[in-house]
This record gives sequence, C-alpha cells and structure tokens, in this order.
Amino acid sequence: MVELEIDGKKVEIVEGSMVMHAADKAGTYIPHFCYHKKLSIAANCRMCLVDVEKAPKPMPACATPVTQGMIVRTKSDKAIKAQQSVMEFLLINHPLDCPICDQGGECQLQDLAVGYGGSSSRYEEEKRVVFHKDVGPLISMEEMSRCIHCTRCVRFGQEVAGVMELGMIHRGEHSEITTVLGETVDSELSGNMIDICPVGALTSKPFRYSARTWELSRRKSIAPHDSSGANLIVQVKNNKVMRVVPLENEDVNECWIADRDRFSYESLNSDERLTQPMLKQGGKWQAVDWQTALEYVANGLRQIKTDHGASAIGALVSPHSTVEELALASGLVRGLGSDNIDYRLRNADFTPASGIRWLGTSIASLSQLQRVLVVGSNLRKDHPLFAQRIRQAARKGGAVHSINSSKELASRDAWAMSLASAQTASSGEWIAALNNLASAIGAEKGVSVPVNGDASDAAKALAKSLLGGERKAILLGNAAAHHPQASQLLAIAQWIGEQTGASVGYLTEAANTVGAQWVGATPKNGGLNAAQMLTGGLKAVILLNNEPEFDSALGSDTPAGLEHAQMVVTLSPFKANLAFSDVLLPIAPFTETPGTFVNAEGRVQSFHAVVKPQGGARPGWKVLRVLGNMLGLQGFDFESSQEVLAQIQGAQDVATAQVPADRLSNAAPAGIDLSAAAQGASVVPVVAAIYQLDGLVRRATSLQLTADARGQAVRGTVPTLDGVPA
Repeated sequence: MVELEIDGKKVEIVEGSMVMHAADKAGTYIPHFCYHKKLSIAANCRMCLVDVEKAPKPMPACATPVTQGMIVRTKSDKAIKAQQSVMEFLLINHPLDCPICDQGGECQLQDLAVGYGGSSSRYEEEKRVVFHKDVGPLISMEEMSRCIHCTRCVRFGQEVAGVMELGMIHRGEHSEITTVLGETVDSELSGNMIDICPVGALTSKPFRYSARTWELSRRKSIAPHDSSGANLIVQVKNNKVMRVVPLENEDVNECWIADRDRFSYESLNSDERLTQPMLKQGGKWQAVDWQTALEYVANGLRQIKTDHGASAIGALVSPHSTVEELALASGLVRGLGSDNIDYRLRNADFTPASGIRWLGTSIASLSQLQRVLVVGSNLRKDHPLFAQRIRQAARKGGAVHSINSSKELASRDAWAMSLASAQTASSGEWIAALNNLASAIGAEKGVSVPVNGDASDAAKALAKSLLGGERKAILLGNAAAHHPQASQLLAIAQWIGEQTGASVGYLTEAANTVGAQWVGATPKNGGLNAAQMLTGGLKAVILLNNEPEFDSALGSDTPAGLEHAQMVVTLSPFKANLAFSDVLLPIAPFTETPGTFVNAEGRVQSFHAVVKPQGGARPGWKVLRVLGNMLGLQGFDFESSQEVLAQIQGAQDVATAQVPADRLSNAAPAGIDLSAAAQGASVVPVVAAIYQLDGLVRRATSLQLTADARGQAVRGTVPTLDGVPA
C-alpha cells in the first residue's frame, strides 16, 4: 500500500494506482471527461490536471501513478487555472447549442463549463463543422461537431464490446470520430456508448427530441429478457416510458445493459398493445368488459373439467413472466386438479431435474475465470452481458473454449474475444465431442472414464487447458439446454467438471428460467410437458405471456396442434395468438406491474410498476388471482404481489434475496447410462435469435431495423380479423 495526501487528507491505496483512483477513494472529485472507471486510461482531455508537489507543471490525475508521500492539491490556484485553461480550449470549437442539444441537462461538459468555463470567449474565428454520420437505427451521430475527442466510445468498443467499430481519423483540429469502415455500429452493447459520451455527440436515435431530461421521472426496474437480470432505470413522462438506462450493480450488470434491454421499451407504446379483453364470437373478435371475459373463462374451464376431466386442462407459461404470475398460474392449474403446466416451450428433453438448473457460479465470478468451456451457445448474442464478463476474463489471460455447430461461431469475430480453441460439430456430435474430452482427461489423470471416446489431439489440448488454472467453469448454452439429449450432455459435463475442478452450469435462456423452476412451473406427477400440450393433448389451454408460433420448438405448426382445444385463453400485453385463441386477456408488461425475476445465479430481484397499465390492462398476477377466486380455489387470497412472493419464499430470510442454495443443483438426472450416449439426436435445437427472444423485442421497431435483426426469422404481421386491428 502507498500513502499519499490529497487536499490535506491522508489516503492509502494499492501501489500502481493513479491519483484519480486515490481521489475517488478519498471522496474528492476531480473534473474529467476521458477517464472512465471501466475503461483504459487515455489521458487525452487533460481536464483532470492537478497540482502535485515538486512537479514542474500540473499533472493529469488519471495518468499519474501514486508514490509514497506524494502531496496532491486539486483546488490550488495552479490546478484551477490549469483546468480553466483546458476548458477554454475544449470550448473553442464546441457549438454551444445547449438550448437545443438533446444532452442538455445531463451533459458533463455543460456542468463543468459552469464551474470552470469563462463568462466570455476570446475565440473569434469560425468554428469547425463535422458532418453527421448514419451509423444505424439506435445511435444518432447527427451533431459530431460537439465531440471533444475523449475516445470513450472508441475504447468501449475495443475493451468492453470487443469490436472496434468507432475510431479517430485525421489529426489536430481535423480529428473526428467515425466508423472505421464507414459502416454501421452493430454491437449488441452499442447503446452504452450513448451513456458514456460526456457531451451530446452520441445520443439515442429512438429517444431523440422526445423529452427533456428534467421532465422525466426515474424509477428502478429489472430487465425482462435474458437471464442476467440487469438493473435498469426506467425514465417516464406523462405515464409513458420514454427511455431506459442502466442502474449500476457491480455484482450483476456493472454499469452496462444490452441493447435489447435499452430499446425494447418501444414495444410498450406500440399499436399492437392489447388494452381491453376480447372474445371470439362467430369467428369475429368482440371487445368485452373484464367481468364478462373472466366469467367466460371460468365457466369454460369448469365445463371442460366436467366433460373431459381436469387432465384436459393445461397452461403454457413464459419464463419471461414474473415469479408471482408463474406461481399463481401453477396454483390455478393444480387447483383444478391438473398437472399440465410447463415453461419449457423450446425444449426437446423433458427429463425431470433433481434441482433448479442455474449458472453454477456467480455472475461476477465470470470476469475472473481462468478457463471456460462454452457448449452450445452463441454467447455474444444469447447473453451479451455474460459475454462481456467472459471477455474481461479473456483479456486477463483466461482461456475460452467453445463447442458449437456453426463454423461462423468458431471465429474470434463471432465471439468478439480471443478463443483458445473452437470445435465445430453438429448438434448430434456434441456428446461425442464431450466424450472425446472426457477420454483425454481420463488418460491425462490416469482415471477410468464412463464413456467411450477418442482422445484426439484437439481433445487432449482442451483437456490440458481445463486441468490447468484455478477458476474454471463449463457453461451449457441455450442450444445445449434445448438439445434432445440435454440430460446426457449435462451428465458428461458434470463428470468433466468433477475431474477438472470446474463448476458446471446453464447460462439459462430467459429472465425467469430459474424462477419458473423455483415455483414449480413444470409437470411433476405425470402431467403433460410443453411438447405434448402443443401437439394437441388438451381441451383447454392457457397461454401466459407467450406466442407458441415464435416461442416454441413447434413454431409455425402450433395452430394445428391447438386446433383440438375447445378453448384457448391468451394472457398477453399484445394482440397475440389471434389465429387460434378464443379469449384475449390484456395483462401488463413488466413496466406496468410489480413482480420478481430470478436471474441465472439465483438472485431474487423484485421491482415495482413504473407506469399505470394502459387502457384496461391489468397486472397478470391480479387476473390469475381473480380467476382462482371465481373458480373457488384455495390459496388465492392475496392483496399484493409481495404477499405472493412471501408465500413462495416461506420461512426463507427475505433479506438474502436468493433462491435457497439447497434448491440449486445442476446434478444430472439419475439413471443416465453415459456409455450409451455416444451419439446425440439429429434434431437441431431451437434457439431464438437475439431480437426474436420474446414479444417485447419482436415489437421494438428500432431493434428490428438492426443488422442483427436482418436475416432472422421474421415474426410477420399479426393478422387483422373481421376489422379488429391486430
């Protein structure tokens, strides 16, 4: 440790730290633009100049290493005059268009100019003009004359997103930030460049000129898409979501969010919102009141139970729904005497799990891994925030290995990080690839192996890598979880993990995949699984917050599978499933209802509604509660969503905000014969593309205009039936 003095205050800090780090620890603010705690040091704005005793001139705090006994003054005349001089230079070419700038009110340059800028300018020459650039549907670079060349956006692309999409060209007053190849900015994390830009050069294209920052209310929430559970600040004006930005949480998302978390809010205000209950009568959709719709559903469920038995009723629920909604949906189905409930719409293997499948380690630990093997995942697109964590590990020297079915996923570009090895094998050959790895590990350690494999050179190299290092993980991606022989893949991965000392876990697909398991949204006592329900096993089907045509392995064949049902009830924020539904019940999306998501590491995160439900929409947990009451079921007497969660948690210490550790287990199902698992099934696992994951992102206009969305399976136009707009 090194001790130094900052403005008369003694500070101890690790040797090799910079003065800026020591000032942060001491609680002393030093003005800066180019410095960012998550990025490398550039020292090119010079705004952080400070007075260091015995130094002949002011020194940049971000790039000056601390030394024992150093004395730093941040508010001396020498430091203040230096900072004021830098500010004068920065403002020479700045357009000073604060009244119309979209960044006005939350601009770092604007704030610091008040404290360090002059009341008048000595500059009388013409200011330079930098022409705007079109870099895609998400980021606006219309006013690049405002850029102060801090290069935060450039460094973010290189170091966090893993792709250098922006760079600086020319020199001196001709310098400008532009796309390196004149292309668009296509990173799945690109929106973070907007946040870290200290001026109004990079702004949000969907949000642009729609509101002023001081008009917005800021409310906390949780991302509803992938399993990272990113913390959000949702900004609201006139009961309408206007913008979404990250809420810093070092243990979860640090200070970043993925673009689908940032821009999917557009769908909340789309024309496809369902704002009143609807019944299909004589093939025509009619708007009705809630009482009529709920009585229709309750009477229909009673009649079908009487005519066909409780086993003819089932529910397909979305892992993007809240814990409370999933718990009440499970209670509703089981209260009627059925066990037909499932969230695993894209799965092909429905072998009962011995515990709750989860990440197998903490999210924060992904940044520190020394060895990691990822099986069956387009990591960068499936889990952008997990990918950037593992990218950090790779930058620190960690070895990242992958086994995937696509040659495109075997390249560094596809992962935006260095790969120590990348094996390309069809999904049917993944078991064989893991068998080969297991055989190589057995040969290296001199232990017996429960599988028959070929210790190839590639397998030996991978085995040697996994046997080295200390912090290791084997991560099974969405394609591995949806694999027809997912249980065998897990069993072999577990054996490899035990032999190498690596944790084994699932990246988990959705915001509440872990939560759905926690509340038991799967059949337990001989009930039908998702595949069986989708292929015509039910007379009454409840669809909670999903569109099986786009969210299930059955895909476009879904209508044929549900045509045998007498009643299909859709609970959705959108006009969805019109072709085969009989009832549409408008439920609130995550911004309009309180609820809870459980992320991949088992972290329980609750949130409140940030706006009122649109039109006649109601929170899903309330709709299910009322249905339970109308059906006379026990256990539906809740006054708030917090009461539902409290019942789920039981005697657990709520303050821990974690699924009980004894419930989390990635143990393979008992009775799997590994020696017979040499070949996997030939069926290709169904995995959603990055902007087709759920109904929210599918309806977000700007996301659907991105390069990642082009070439995806198009959701298509929701049909209009008998004049009722879809």
